[in-house]
Amino acid sequence: MPETASHDERLPRTLGLWSGVAILVGITIGSGIFRVPAQIATTLPSPVAALAVWVLGGLVTLTGALAIAELAAMYPRSGGVLPYLHESWGAFPAFLAGWAELTVIRASAVGGISTIFAEYLSYFIEMSPMQVRYVAAVTIVIIAMLNWLGVSYASVLMNVTTILKYGALMGIVLFAFGGGTGNASNLTVSESTTVIGLSAMFTALVPVMWTYDGWSNLAAIGGEVKDPGRNLPRALLIGTAAIVAIYLLINAAYLYLVPISEMPSARLVAATAAERIPLFGTAGAAVVSGIVMLSCFGSVNGSIMTGPRVWFAMADRGLFFPVLARVSPRFKTPSVAIWAAATVSVIYVLQNDFGALADKFVLGSWPFYALAVAGVYRLRRTRPDAPRPYRTFGYPITPAIFLLASLAMMGNAVMTDTEGTLVTFGVIGAGIPAYFLWERFGRRRDGAAS
Repeated sequence: MPETASHDERLPRTLGLWSGVAILVGITIGSGIFRVPAQIATTLPSPVAALAVWVLGGLVTLTGALAIAELAAMYPRSGGVLPYLHESWGAFPAFLAGWAELTVIRASAVGGISTIFAEYLSYFIEMSPMQVRYVAAVTIVIIAMLNWLGVSYASVLMNVTTILKYGALMGIVLFAFGGGTGNASNLTVSESTTVIGLSAMFTALVPVMWTYDGWSNLAAIGGEVKDPGRNLPRALLIGTAAIVAIYLLINAAYLYLVPISEMPSARLVAATAAERIPLFGTAGAAVVSGIVMLSCFGSVNGSIMTGPRVWFAMADRGLFFPVLARVSPRFKTPSVAIWAAATVSVIYVLQNDFGALADKFVLGSWPFYALAVAGVYRLRRTRPDAPRPYRTFGYPITPAIFLLASLAMMGNAVMTDTEGTLVTFGVIGAGIPAYFLWERFGRRRDGAAS
């Protein structure tokens, strides 16, 4: 039986189409695009292969968005992929998705991105490593406060930062090709004669998909989007297409200015590229530092907008402690979930090992993305008459492409980074006994309380 959606009425629908697009783009464009290209160049020492893996990542992302859009239109509820997993596969996988989000994924991502924000701030204001951590923690608290006060405030901030950072990235592209000291041959010629294998491509695809990650997070606030049957699919597709376009353009600009052979040593590739745009002069590093700060600030805001809604949805479906489903009577926001997310994120920041965790646990979300997309097939079979305001374009091929790419990427990760991948899956697996403990004791306590 389909679950009830009583929780939808407790969070007001205040977000329109373009706010949805801004949230999706703002969450996705964070710090990755400013550092992952150098990592890709280490794995793929060919400009053609490096650009190809970004195209491949874009295609995988688009197929995922096309499939998730059908589920988002069917079940426009808060909680990201969690309600889709609940509807398609039941409570157990939904709990595991929320567990992974709760224990690692969101906190490490917010902690890592906020620290990059603080590190680039130190370009303008000298800070010790400990002061950088404190600034990152304060940034999280400030953004959590904005989100607690109301999704409209956070949405305005997201709209502004998204427009500014998307425009800044486009500006780098235009200045690179219009006035940079680059060479078009950098896009096609490489001194390396190394043959690029499929394993290398899938290894490179992992950090690429980390950079694209965020495309599905709009669904986390689906219960607060106006006219969701129409706006959620459109926002998913418009936002994803915009991200793919800017990522391909900015990577082409990087390669135009910085040959692939130099990229592995250019950890901050955007700053290196800016130094080769004469118009920027000596201010190139400062310009890039400001852009990265803006990008990270908006991404942290988007993560704190969406992440707590997953915890809220878990609690509201009886899958976790009910206090996390509390809605502020004054601000109409999931207040306890917001502050819980902020608290865990601050802990990760102050531990100072969150950056490695953010990269290490990126694969933690992909099993659930794959399950959610597979849910399109299952629901077509088990609920053929359910209202579908939007149907996946290219079905059944489109979801299949996403699932094959996901399995190939995760399988390659197991073979090439067995220890790290197994640790990731081990953390997720720790949710299995937690689920049965909750089933035995948590639900009993809920029943007694009610």
